Amino acid sequence: MNIREITDGILYAGVNDRVTDRFEALWPLPYGVSYNSYIVRGTEKTALIDTVEIGTLPDYLGQVREAIGDAGVDYIVVNHMEPDHSGALPFMLEVYPQARIVGNRQTLGMVKGFYHVADDRLLEVADGATLPLGGKTLRFFLTPMVHWPETMMTYVEEDLVLFSGDAFGTFGALNGGVVDAEMDTAWYRDEMYRYYSNIVGKYGRFVEKALAKLAGIDINFICSTHGPVWHDHIDEVIEIYGKLARYESEPGVTIIYGSMYGNTAEVAEEIGRQLSARGVRNIRIHNASHDNMSDMISDAFRYEGLIVGAPTYSMHIFPPVEQFMIAMETREVKNKVTATFGSFTWASGAAAKINEYLAAMKAEPVYTMTMKQSIDSSVKEEIARLAEAVVGNLKVTPHS
Repeated sequence: MNIREITDGILYAGVNDRVTDRFEALWPLPYGVSYNSYIVRGTEKTALIDTVEIGTLPDYLGQVREAIGDAGVDYIVVNHMEPDHSGALPFMLEVYPQARIVGNRQTLGMVKGFYHVADDRLLEVADGATLPLGGKTLRFFLTPMVHWPETMMTYVEEDLVLFSGDAFGTFGALNGGVVDAEMDTAWYRDEMYRYYSNIVGKYGRFVEKALAKLAGIDINFICSTHGPVWHDHIDEVIEIYGKLARYESEPGVTIIYGSMYGNTAEVAEEIGRQLSARGVRNIRIHNASHDNMSDMISDAFRYEGLIVGAPTYSMHIFPPVEQFMIAMETREVKNKVTATFGSFTWASGAAAKINEYLAAMKAEPVYTMTMKQSIDSSVKEEIARLAEAVVGNLKVTPHS
């Protein structure tokens, strides 16, 4: 059992999933994932904050029963309706027949749509509303589109504990500890970038609004629905989310390419060498036919430069690279120094099509080059010019 007291009367009751291969049936989970649920015990009432994915119900139910004994559950607060957090709801309502689901108007509409819950089991709350439990007061902050329209956060005023939903979450199961002070959390940083860019990435302006709403409250613990409970590193994780929401990047360049027979790959490798020779130290090169989309999106979000290249395929973009560009356009990625390259045998098309995607993102490449058939000395000279243009437009010293 993974019951852990976070602070007096507030307990962790989440579960680890080390079996599921892909989150949302899309994103790889090489280190698993946690589904975090919490218990808040007042002197008069007890509340669950979010539940778990249905496949982990037996472990979860055992933990809740162990933690609260015969006390029962009075409220189940739903910060986020996505089924990895709400899947256990109908079963918890059967086990605790006195419990009412607490959510905003959007939440409760989804609860009825997903789980057909009767109105008398629902309690609607508005932005800023409070719910007393006896010595502990829950205050609700509506944070729509972080990253569904119903998302909200719950704050325990007396303990300065914020239950943040998916915000500040990461991929990766919890290995022994729960609170960040109990574990080495350094490796979660990469998983936080990947989680944000894969799941939340499109909704940066809404994340900024949520962060602004939270700026006026003191926070001693951030309890998200995935990953560690943040205490020692609160300022750091808020800073990471803030930068990502503003599409601010770290120094470095991501190169995404596709290649059918190796010629376009040779261009990508030469671009990497030319960037390195000009002082760029963080270079990530991804073969779109081989590497996972999750990692490509994460690196594209993380680093300031983005260079994309592909061979022409039926007068269009080589399909794996086009899928990446669709992901970039969908996430409305901004503030990148971009360049593009294309290759062809008899008719060029790929680079121009990649540039069309960039135009839809309101991005203009600092350099575009094409190669006919294979690399030679003149192509290498043009690659050098591309690298020079990219490095010349980076805002941060490449090797810093």
